[in-house]
Amino acid sequence: MSQILKIDNIEKYYGNRSNLTKAIDGISLEVDEKEFVAIMGASGSGKTTLLNCISTIDRVTSGHIYVDGVDITKLKGNKLNTYRSHELGFIFQDFNLLDTLTAYENIALALSIQNTKVADIGKRVNEIARKLDIQDVLQKYPYQMSGGQKQRVASARAIITNPKLVLADEPTGALDSKSSKMLLESFNQLNQEFKTTILMVTHDAFTASYASRVIFIKDGKIFNELRKGEQSRKEFFDKIIDVVTLLGGDLNDAL
Repeated sequence: MSQILKIDNIEKYYGNRSNLTKAIDGISLEVDEKEFVAIMGASGSGKTTLLNCISTIDRVTSGHIYVDGVDITKLKGNKLNTYRSHELGFIFQDFNLLDTLTAYENIALALSIQNTKVADIGKRVNEIARKLDIQDVLQKYPYQMSGGQKQRVASARAIITNPKLVLADEPTGALDSKSSKMLLESFNQLNQEFKTTILMVTHDAFTASYASRVIFIKDGKIFNELRKGEQSRKEFFDKIIDVVTLLGGDLNDAL
């Protein structure tokens, strides 16, 4: 299995010399192609900053991030724009769908930006909609959809361009328990059937238990790591809770 993401000893500082905050403190990790990895940590631990650096929303202060062998910390201009539009897919907590576009148009927009042929756009949108069970909302606007439907539309938009890596930031944060479970099952489908590599930040142990590996971050450093292996999801969930306890935070408040 080939490596899709390599993070090499990155640091990220905010502020100035008189008020300097170290958000990431020498993190190194690797993610292989087709993995589903969750990142957990208390508020302020650095997990969202890490995701922002991978997505190039933030720039690292030092160190390097490689995606499919390319050092993205050195990308600028058109090369950076191409990386964002072709290599990455994004799934946000608040969906980030365009209210004036239908579900079909929201999903198709990413392909339009890449100048995909109209006939191919229709075929690919309908194919992904069928696999994610959202055919019945393709002609609806976001205000006409449930939270779970909107998040599955956002998931379809994220993977329609066949990105090398999908980044998910608290994807279940705005969903009820039923919608969360449906979305996470969709994530498993994306990972197992579409072979999509997913890196997901979450505060929730139930959500993290759907991943194949969980990385825990504390004070900007990697604190622990768990691999699911042959464990059931319930067994993996229990192991995650054990690490959460070691982190010293209340699951419902700190994580």
